Amino acid sequence: MSASDESKTIRILAADDHPLLREGIVSLIANQPDLVLIGEASTGREAIEKHRSLRPDVTLMDLQMPDIHGIDAIMSIRQEFPLAKIVVLTTFSGDVLAQRAIKAGAQAYILKSFVRKELIEVIRSVYLGRKRIQRQVAADIADHLADSGLSVREIAVLELVAQGNSNRAIGEVLHINEDTVKGHVKSILAKLNARDRTHAVTIGLKRGIIQV
Repeated sequence: MSASDESKTIRILAADDHPLLREGIVSLIANQPDLVLIGEASTGREAIEKHRSLRPDVTLMDLQMPDIHGIDAIMSIRQEFPLAKIVVLTTFSGDVLAQRAIKAGAQAYILKSFVRKELIEVIRSVYLGRKRIQRQVAADIADHLADSGLSVREIAVLELVAQGNSNRAIGEVLHINEDTVKGHVKSILAKLNARDRTHAVTIGLKRGIIQV
């Protein structure tokens, strides 16, 4: 990276459905001579469209959007613009969700509670080609590196458990028999080291395996 690249004004797109968060970003960036906010988006679809039209240097992306999930928006942007630089800003510290976001193409994963303290530095780092993961999130990822991940079917079962469905109802939805559902639930409890179904749902939500 040349000196001229480092001194260039970094053009930023902020995508978040909460106006207050976007206003906070505006106020943070306003005091930085090398940063400028060129656009805002309140939905995942709008983020994709704004990125296409504005071509920002760095995009700040929330994950919980009202239409397209942030991870899907990241994938869409990166498919069209493989070199796009994206920073995830989220309230969710779950290791599985973070890994999905990084796999989708995000270069940084930052919790919103740390935005005021760390965002400016993270934007500059990502612009220069570096990756950043919140320390707490990185620790969670490291803690679960050796875990056996849930299969696609097990995730589907856990999502239905979270919705309050019985084993019989889950079997009807997934077109499998009740004994097979019981086997999946047993496997889920073992893999998540959960005491019971409720505990498994709590863990699944916390780690970002499932979402409400």
